[in-house]
Amino acid sequence: MKIICDVAEFAQSCANVSRAVAAKSTLPSLEGILLKTTADGAELSCYNTELGIRTVQACAVEEEGSVVVNAHLFCEILRRLPEGRVEITADSRCYVTIAAGEARFSLMGIPADDFPELPSVTGGFAITLQQSLLKEMVRQTIFAVAVKGEKAVHTGIQFTVQDNNLRLVAVDGVRLAVRQEPISYEGEELSFVVPARTLSEIVKLTEDDDSFLSLSVGKRQIVFELAGYTFVSRLLEGGFLDYTTTLPKEYTVTARVNTRRMLEALERTSLMGTADTKLRSPSTCVLSERGIFLSSSTAIGTASDRFEAVIAGEPLEIGFNNKFLIDALRAADTDECVLRFNTPIAPIIIEPTEGEEYLYLVLPVRLRTE
Repeated sequence: MKIICDVAEFAQSCANVSRAVAAKSTLPSLEGILLKTTADGAELSCYNTELGIRTVQACAVEEEGSVVVNAHLFCEILRRLPEGRVEITADSRCYVTIAAGEARFSLMGIPADDFPELPSVTGGFAITLQQSLLKEMVRQTIFAVAVKGEKAVHTGIQFTVQDNNLRLVAVDGVRLAVRQEPISYEGEELSFVVPARTLSEIVKLTEDDDSFLSLSVGKRQIVFELAGYTFVSRLLEGGFLDYTTTLPKEYTVTARVNTRRMLEALERTSLMGTADTKLRSPSTCVLSERGIFLSSSTAIGTASDRFEAVIAGEPLEIGFNNKFLIDALRAADTDECVLRFNTPIAPIIIEPTEGEEYLYLVLPVRLRTE
């Protein structure tokens, strides 16, 4: 194999596909990048058995061939090469040479046959979305994904496509995030769970414009096509929480607030708790006709703030984890939102003042006086 490429472009492509490299594996090939010549240039692939990323980098192909190179070392070499063109060759013994300017590197590769084939989706369901929309919806739900737990399915985000509507749901046991948006889709109803790590890597390459990406959903795999990259990911299996059964049927107290004003007050009053990480205690929210009073008290000091809100219902005092409430308000991308309450031990619900664009649920924390 012999290819000649632009250093910067090739280095960027390698860095992007290497997001799917296995950190540690019994198969050395999974810690590498598969380089394979094609009619369009060089195809680069990485795969860690859960997520695979593939792209084609335009370059001059002087000799066809393929080889697997250690991803970390190869990317570091390319990143440090001088600007200009890089020549990469590999012989029949998988001995790889990298040359740019006066710089020259040699390293042993692995036969391409040792690299597992990336899964494919045939006969799946196709969905087309704006990249910016998927990026926004993932950002507004991924913070509520479970990091670990008894149910692995909750380490992903559930996608539901029904009646020209896309809904994303994430849950971690103490909070819930729901984000939905109308889309154009004429196929049958779909429901599947994509690992959070896959979505995190995908949104890093999405654009904030009107360009589109496509999804092909199979029984066990999903394929994303965007910006010249192909992402192949396994889907998570298992029963995902039916969040509609966890929502209260009615509410006794509602508060219409300025989202930014409440977020700023929460961030101020939470400073005391973040400074005293060893002795964290729940923050307190008191709702009354005077508005909303927030306070936080730890062994090293106290903090409080008050802001106006339109309150309907009886006065209420409730405890909460300030980080969970802050995460939800940061994701609530509206000028105003409505907080709904029942009792000091019932979930806090956050919704837009109009429509059903998002819904966030945060479980309260018992105060010592309760």
